[in-house]
Amino acid sequence: MHPQGAGAGPKKRQGAVSSITDDEIREKYLERAIRELNDLGHELSECSDCPRGNVMPVQGSGHPQADILMLKDSATPSEIEEGVAFYGRAGSALMKSFKRLAIDPIVVFGTLCSKCPLTDPSQASEACVARVAEEIAIVQPRMIVVMGEEALLTLNDLELPLSEPIEAREGEIQRLTPTIDALYVPDIDDSLDTDDAKQRFWSAFRVLGDWYDRLPPY
Repeated sequence: MHPQGAGAGPKKRQGAVSSITDDEIREKYLERAIRELNDLGHELSECSDCPRGNVMPVQGSGHPQADILMLKDSATPSEIEEGVAFYGRAGSALMKSFKRLAIDPIVVFGTLCSKCPLTDPSQASEACVARVAEEIAIVQPRMIVVMGEEALLTLNDLELPLSEPIEAREGEIQRLTPTIDALYVPDIDDSLDTDDAKQRFWSAFRVLGDWYDRLPPY
């Protein structure tokens, strides 16, 4: 996953008019999503709600209109150093997993609940964490992969419009809203140190491949 930018685009937003008109509409939606994510990034950089000092917040990364949004609680040292969510060990592990599942990383956006690099992520302000809802509204994913219990609590606390609570049932597709599914998996950062933890993560995460295969094309 890399910083926001245009690409071939995910498998979403079908239309019934001519292909040229569809392309133009999709391009407008993409331009707006890029603009809104950039504006949100500027707001985060200037935010003083959390006691992060001079260290920059860790921004979300990926396609601005991704089919899949990856959500975990807080940043690792490598993510803090680069200022990009899912940079480093977790991102590399996910890239390998996407390859195994035949999922193009271009359809993925990754972000954190607590974007400020705090020693104790619970110190992040409610207003800061609430920006996850803004990202979801901009990206409009079809699936949110919720990583770990803390991220699950945050997602449920957001109370997105028409949302239903997601339960900690690993590897089970649940309906979050009428247009968004959710998949709960273990925290990727806690799953890379032992073979048992890796296998537990993969057993839950691999369900994403079957879900993606069933998505209709444009």
